[in-house]
Amino acid sequence: MLVKQELINKIKDYFNLNVYETKVWLALLGKGIASAGEIAEISRVPRSRTYDVLEGLEKKGFAIIKLGKPVKYIGIKPHLIIEKMKNNVRSGAEEKIISLVNLKETEEFSKLEKLYKEGLNPIKKEDYSAALKGRSNISNYLREILQNATKEVIICTNAEDVSSKLKLFQQTIKNLNKGNIKVKIALSGNENMIKKISGILEIKIKKIDVDAKFFIIDRKEILFYISKDKNQEDVAVWINSEFFAQAFAVLFDKAVGEKSR
Repeated sequence: MLVKQELINKIKDYFNLNVYETKVWLALLGKGIASAGEIAEISRVPRSRTYDVLEGLEKKGFAIIKLGKPVKYIGIKPHLIIEKMKNNVRSGAEEKIISLVNLKETEEFSKLEKLYKEGLNPIKKEDYSAALKGRSNISNYLREILQNATKEVIICTNAEDVSSKLKLFQQTIKNLNKGNIKVKIALSGNENMIKKISGILEIKIKKIDVDAKFFIIDRKEILFYISKDKNQEDVAVWINSEFFAQAFAVLFDKAVGEKSR
């Protein structure tokens, strides 16, 4: 059985195998049931290595040993392998989350917090800004500053973006309302979609023709996106400047026809 090198390389990466393991597994799948000698001949993996490779694949769950003499191996269906890998990833992620949660209770974490807050040259929050890259990084940072809001949150984005993250926005607004935080939202885009979103979120939304995406917290800090192309990595800038945030908030109020505070 001749297998193209391109397929071997892709399967190797997908299933986290080395080259010999991949060749042996593919040969075993093609043969169904085979001895180590037959697999060595089909896969062109040295016979002396085939035994070790098959043993390793068995431990990883890619093959099982057929009872009887001579010893033969059976390849496991790719579908079952994927399901097992999914379960392993899920289990590993859950264990990692528990580990990270427990980390907060350790003495070492307390020392990290103290080092950050009381270092030799502690950084005042109002003295710096940050450039953020990647959807996940931006979302996590945005979530943090929204949680710290005490009076008001201004959201300006487009209807399509909110619609694609409706559950996230629902939870965000719910949490802000619980804290008696005033929420102002203005969206650009399809008017019917905006009305639908307004009904789902149970909040008044102003329609604007400004193609921008930013969040203002307490008129003291602002996070705004500077990337627009969906094919490019998300990029945003966070600035903790009351002067800058207040100026943006005033422009927002004028755009939606509200009186500035």
